[in-house]
Amino acid sequence: MADLLGLSARYIDEGIYEGPGSVNRVTTELSEISEDISVVEAFSHVVTFKTGDGLVLFDTSLEAFAGGIQKNLRAWSDEPVNTIAFTHGHIDHISGAGTFVKEAEENGNPRPRFVGHENVRPRFERYEMTNGYNAVINGRQFGGGSGGKNLMGGTRGGKDLVIDRFGPSEWVYPDTTFRDHLAVKVGDTVFDMNHSKGETDDHLWAWVPQHKAICAGDFLIWCFPNAGNPQKVQRYPLEWAHALRQMEMKGAELLLPAHGLPIGGKERVRTVLSDMATALETVVEQTLKLMNEGARLNDIVHSVKVPQHLLDKPYLRPTYDEPEFVVNNIWRLYGGWYDGNPANLKPATEAAVALEMASLAGGVEKLIDRARGLAEAGDMRLACHLVEMATLAAPDHKEAHGARAEIYGRRREQELSLMSKGIYGYAERESRKISDVNE
Repeated sequence: MADLLGLSARYIDEGIYEGPGSVNRVTTELSEISEDISVVEAFSHVVTFKTGDGLVLFDTSLEAFAGGIQKNLRAWSDEPVNTIAFTHGHIDHISGAGTFVKEAEENGNPRPRFVGHENVRPRFERYEMTNGYNAVINGRQFGGGSGGKNLMGGTRGGKDLVIDRFGPSEWVYPDTTFRDHLAVKVGDTVFDMNHSKGETDDHLWAWVPQHKAICAGDFLIWCFPNAGNPQKVQRYPLEWAHALRQMEMKGAELLLPAHGLPIGGKERVRTVLSDMATALETVVEQTLKLMNEGARLNDIVHSVKVPQHLLDKPYLRPTYDEPEFVVNNIWRLYGGWYDGNPANLKPATEAAVALEMASLAGGVEKLIDRARGLAEAGDMRLACHLVEMATLAAPDHKEAHGARAEIYGRRREQELSLMSKGIYGYAERESRKISDVNE
């Protein structure tokens, strides 16, 4: 067993950061946090409580990990599973549920009770309606994206996992749902379930007073909060900060996230929750101030900053999401999709604009040369604009795609967040196929 509390204490107290894999580990190993609490580290973790009347699990991870999780959990306890709480409906948290249903049936035990917010079911239904789209965007985000496959891994997982569809082979729906608050008692242990918006609109976090513990789900992921994912539905950064402040008021001595390391110690827990809330509040306050002054989205994106001393924290590094993306999500939440640029209200096609720019520049080759020059000078943002125009103006131009692959490949290497790396890497691979440039 790993000393997860000791590891997190070292990172937090000493400000040590050894890369995303050091804090978001995928081992499928079980570590005992106390006599009655364990954590199995997987694509999302499974946090388990012994209650004297069966086990209570928070999340079940991905279906592909469920067998290993079950095996290691059974080496720790042979108590039947009484209750499984879905912290929210993302597939990396709920897809292993069927394994525990099957286990109960095979052992002649009652089916576990599944607890979740009332919006979990609509989320599952939406995933079925948009299954192909979710496979595409997750292919980009996590580095796959070919042949209908979906590569899940990277910063939050640290391990590649290929699945054939978006979601489990069979959805397991919550049979006990709630809107704002639900107290669940199993044995002598009370689990105080609370709904708050954050990464999703169906998220719960639980206060377990007997253990002075908080099960935080994805409200804590040991990197900058995933409140801006550019390819996913709406996130709620201000509500997320409010939830963290509510947790902070509990005086918890143990913080159990679904990604990253558990945290022990009242002051340590308070500091982490406060720092994360402050980071989100800072982005929201700056963005809304500029929106209220009539600024365009593009100006706001380039103006809002999070203090570097916060981003340097080992639990706030922007290795998955990043503040710039959160700004876009705040604008979408409060301001709609019009970005303030009148030309973008009813725009020309991107290809038409690209053709015009190529004509003005003196040909696609001029755009290619200028894009490469900007990249060499370190202006990757502008270089990407020009090389993208070159391939839009001439979709079959091998040199243009060669330059696009080079520039996006270079930009991918320079980026810190998994989301940026995934999208730029996908673009690089697209163009390599056309340019015949070997990887």
